[in-house]
Amino acid sequence: MKRALTFGRRRLLSNQPLQAHFLGCERSFSSNAVMIEEDEIPVRPRLESLRRKLQEEQGSPLIFRTTQTKQTQQEAKTLVKESEKSLESIIRNLEALPVPEAPLTDRFGRHHSYLRISLSERCNLRCQYCMPADGVPLQPQSHLLSNEEVTRLASWFVQHGVNKLRLTGGEPLLRQDLAQLVADLNGLGLEQIGMTTNGVTLSKQLPDLVAAGMTHVNISLDSLLPEKFARLTRRPESYHKRVMQAIEDCARLLPNQTKINCVVLPDNVDEMQEFCEMTRDMPIDVRFIEYMPFNDNQWETGGFVSYEQMRGQIVGLSRIEDGPNDTTKWWTLPGNTLGRVGFITSMSEHFCGTCNRLRITADGQLKVCLFGKTEVSLRDLMRKGGSDDLLQKVIHYSVHRKHFKLGGHKDMQDLQNHSTENRPMTLIGG
Repeated sequence: MKRALTFGRRRLLSNQPLQAHFLGCERSFSSNAVMIEEDEIPVRPRLESLRRKLQEEQGSPLIFRTTQTKQTQQEAKTLVKESEKSLESIIRNLEALPVPEAPLTDRFGRHHSYLRISLSERCNLRCQYCMPADGVPLQPQSHLLSNEEVTRLASWFVQHGVNKLRLTGGEPLLRQDLAQLVADLNGLGLEQIGMTTNGVTLSKQLPDLVAAGMTHVNISLDSLLPEKFARLTRRPESYHKRVMQAIEDCARLLPNQTKINCVVLPDNVDEMQEFCEMTRDMPIDVRFIEYMPFNDNQWETGGFVSYEQMRGQIVGLSRIEDGPNDTTKWWTLPGNTLGRVGFITSMSEHFCGTCNRLRITADGQLKVCLFGKTEVSLRDLMRKGGSDDLLQKVIHYSVHRKHFKLGGHKDMQDLQNHSTENRPMTLIGG
């Protein structure tokens, strides 16, 4: 029997502070601005309050910011000054350390060769598993990475072994001058430049993006039915037609380099076979993703469909070989199909042991794990004049502290219990 998900209203709680022990600093700080003590209890500010606060900060980007504590404007200014002094202290401590030789290798021997950079916090959909119906608090544009900063960071990572880059969001197609940014990134010598998009405005931009150097694209689509698509995305049915057209266009311009990502919920599990049938006649892959707990996405075990349950919905699958560092378990339908069927099993059968991925959020925070609450602001270090050697030290010590699995959590229930300590998915980068 198919169960319906219920989506209650919860208020957004932004990132918990991270510990800076590896920088020689025992105080707790957030990558997003104001210093707070470890024993302060975070609160859940209202969405509009967050938006107003972010707008007030527009004039002067902060070194560290948090929206978790109630404070007066004077208290906030005092804490900002303290955070600036703390950053200067951190820089002095780092300058005394040697430059690491293998900055992208963690303590478990995993080398990170895949970087995902979010280009926007905004999105033109409101998918139920990704963000609240009324959206999330958006930061001023001045707090986000510029094209020049994105290119500088990408260049550093390429010099240290990254060969695969994916642009994400929010919705990356909402970024201005996107084709020029892709062209700039293409000049760095990357083997792959991919993009994850909802596809709503993709067809119009696709030829220019491919010409600029985009090699792969993932399109998020959770239903083949326009009315269900509208319900899941909280957007008009007409958007569905645009996404389907984008899939056809990508199959033509990027054959076998296009993937459809479908988050499986009780509401769309009955469409899985039909999704798979698309791989018979189109050179695309279809991937089914387990529903993951994030801040304010109403995750619950009753709405979770496991890898094993997914496979039970599909007739005729045969297992095929996975690639190295692959997040996907690959299968195929019988016959001469043009595409593959995959499963991303982050919750029921995690693949953390071979993880080679790092993330940079739209506001320039390095996240070494999708599920971890720890962030380090590469943006702030660059804007304070930090050298490439300083970046190398910060990135190395961040990567070195990466947990073996799930951001240090035991399992999906533990992730859910601590989900308010992380960002909503749309503010991380899908």
